[in-house]
Amino acid sequence: MEFYFPTEQGEQLAFICAAVTAVIGLFIFLFPGPCLRLSAFQIGEVRPEGYGSVRAAGGQYVALGLTPILLAQDWFYMMLGLVLAGSAIGRLASFAFDRGLTVRNIAIFLLQVALSGGPLAYVFGYL
Repeated sequence: MEFYFPTEQGEQLAFICAAVTAVIGLFIFLFPGPCLRLSAFQIGEVRPEGYGSVRAAGGQYVALGLTPILLAQDWFYMMLGLVLAGSAIGRLASFAFDRGLTVRNIAIFLLQVALSGGPLAYVFGYL
């Protein structure tokens, strides 16, 4: 079985966005404590179930990123883009309702927009 790397520029961008999503998910999966601190959670006594929940979320991001890479279908790239766009919309809601307009929140929002924009631009033919 050969490793597939796309030849079209638009699909390469979508592929890279999927790979970055999977790497971020792997980081969350392997290092839940630092990821919680990076997300501005105060870590005191965290029970194993708490770390399990964070690792599960990381595993979801790994699968979300690897699915389009392994299956290389437009529908999976679209799914990746829509899920990440939904996350960005949730962060926008946090700006409005949770007084979440912070530098860290804005940076993560921009990352989510960039990671969702690549696959969506490819699927809808903008690249």
